[in-house]
Amino acid sequence: MSIGDLSRPAGVAATVVMLLTSNLFMTFAWYWHLRLQKPGASHWPLIAIIIVSWLIALVEYMIAVPANRLGAASGLNVAQLKIIQEVVTVCVFVPFMILFMGEKWRWDYLWALLCMVGAVYFVNRSRL
Repeated sequence: MSIGDLSRPAGVAATVVMLLTSNLFMTFAWYWHLRLQKPGASHWPLIAIIIVSWLIALVEYMIAVPANRLGAASGLNVAQLKIIQEVVTVCVFVPFMILFMGEKWRWDYLWALLCMVGAVYFVNRSRL
């Protein structure tokens, strides 16, 4: 199956799923090592952290680049792709921050997400 074989709704849905997956990898690439700074954690040399993060990010790029190409082929413009990515970032980062990093929930996270949903509306309102 090629990119052109998907219908617009299926292509957009696949794009979102792929962006969710890629963002999970990128979030880990950027922040996993911060757990190593907590008391009692082992300490890695910075170069090792950078190399591991690059390897994780490579997987992210292998998913994100095709996701953006699929989204564009499905009729999304660059602004729509970027706003979708930002919403995905918040949707991935908040659970990561709470579940993996042990941060506490704040209602401000929900309000930030709602602002991002508003951004999705504004970049898509001409199509609605």
